[in-house]
Amino acid sequence: MAYDNIKTEQDGAAFIITIHRPERRNALSLQTMDEIRDAAMGADKEPSVRGIILTGGPKFFSSGADLNEALQVKSVADGDAFFGRANRLCAQLEALDKPVIAAIEGFCITGGIELAMACDLRVGAKGSSYGITSARIGTVAGFGGTQRLPRLVGPDRALDILFSAEPIDAENAYRIGLITRLVEQGQALDEAKRMVAVYEKRGPISLAFAKRAVQRGMQMDLASGVDYEYALVTGIYGTADKHEGISAFLEKREAKFSGR
Repeated sequence: MAYDNIKTEQDGAAFIITIHRPERRNALSLQTMDEIRDAAMGADKEPSVRGIILTGGPKFFSSGADLNEALQVKSVADGDAFFGRANRLCAQLEALDKPVIAAIEGFCITGGIELAMACDLRVGAKGSSYGITSARIGTVAGFGGTQRLPRLVGPDRALDILFSAEPIDAENAYRIGLITRLVEQGQALDEAKRMVAVYEKRGPISLAFAKRAVQRGMQMDLASGVDYEYALVTGIYGTADKHEGISAFLEKREAKFSGR
């Protein structure tokens, strides 16, 4: 399918979604968010895809929400149409069965980092920068940033970032856990592809269940989370992939998973 604001391609087992609005520094308009959601949901249904990579290209990931559209938000209905759409996109990325990786070069600001935080993992290149600058314009993060940020870096560091509204560099972002891997400049996308190449050799149901266990378990108390994990593991032991995986291990060969 052709899109106006994103580019898509499949490279082996990796499906790559590139935000492509260079004239707007990859600002997230309503159309852009809808296109990302549509492409990601389509990739999640494709058996040959084993990981989804969201990137903004070599110069920047995203400058955040399209402020020309955000400026038009003047009512509850307007807010639901804009920020509700963004939150539904982020929730959808978290709900996909397949791993979603943000590959980040350049600046990744406000709505950009909020979108990246909804991905399962974040690969950041040296020279990239991260921040939620809402306080500079008298607003507050609206794509889930006040909730996902403290879950990643802790409440005190999250508040420091939110209060100062100043970007932090890649090294600091990696140190506090905002990004998962730190790579040389220009290598974020290649590293994300290498990660997907590893996932291609793993059981797809295993990855989907692990993602669900972590995502949902983080919202539960420990006992409820362990019960949920128990339900998943007893379910997966009835799959063909479990039989293939254990058989391959015992026979000292590489497993060939079917996703069944």
